[in-house]
Amino acid sequence: MGQVLRQIWPHEFGASHPLIWQGRGDCPADWFHWDMLARPYPGPPLTQGVILHLAGITPGPGRDLADNTPLAIAACTAAMQAGARHVFITSSAAVYGPGTGADLTEGAPLNPVNPYGHAKAAMETAVLHWQAGQTGAAPAVTILRIGNVLGLDALIGAADPAVPVILDPVPDAPGGPVRSYIGPRSLAAVLAQLCQAAMAGTPLPAVINIAAAPAVAMAALLVAADQPWRYGPPNPAVVARVVLATARLQALAPLPANAGQPDTMIAEWRSLHKGPA
Repeated sequence: MGQVLRQIWPHEFGASHPLIWQGRGDCPADWFHWDMLARPYPGPPLTQGVILHLAGITPGPGRDLADNTPLAIAACTAAMQAGARHVFITSSAAVYGPGTGADLTEGAPLNPVNPYGHAKAAMETAVLHWQAGQTGAAPAVTILRIGNVLGLDALIGAADPAVPVILDPVPDAPGGPVRSYIGPRSLAAVLAQLCQAAMAGTPLPAVINIAAAPAVAMAALLVAADQPWRYGPPNPAVVARVVLATARLQALAPLPANAGQPDTMIAEWRSLHKGPA
């Protein structure tokens, strides 16, 4: 997500608001270098500014998913020390688990089923506990539960055009599983709108789902991407529908009506390779 924002924001957002990019490993010379797990915040004041916390640990060999929590707390602490007005903590729809088939509102019970979902849920709990424990002036905190970002996902982004994708069939659903997605440019747009709202002092909720509407069938995305695919054998464990409710997001950072259409999201993804739109 950081790479997507770096490509889009300087052209569409950075002109009106200074952007400070932060990294904790090898990063460009003009970045603010800070190892969030190794030392306190050493950076510049961010008076009335916003921190968008994207740093996190994803599944992989040698990675400790539990580090998602101290990373998020470090971002919150930095926001307080720097005088920032608001901090956004990126989380994941994985905290909901498979759901019940109904649209998942921000108040739905959390039911993660994999280690990544459990780690993100624990991170959310720790962040909300941190915020509740602050006295006096403290930054507002909003957790962003992000659905699938087209092009950064396993279905489209990790697909090999020469190898058919095997899709789990869903009984009585010709398009296969249905999921909530958002295109990369739409993601950048709503994050910019939320940051602008926070800097303007607009009260924001503690949790916001991030996805475009409507939800899409996976087969429709594969067809729109011209990706070869076929159905695999029946899978009793297939989850037919995991859909994020987006009314809260639409009220704060509305997206165009066609933002969730497969062709629109595929076009957003492909446009990133062509430069600014």
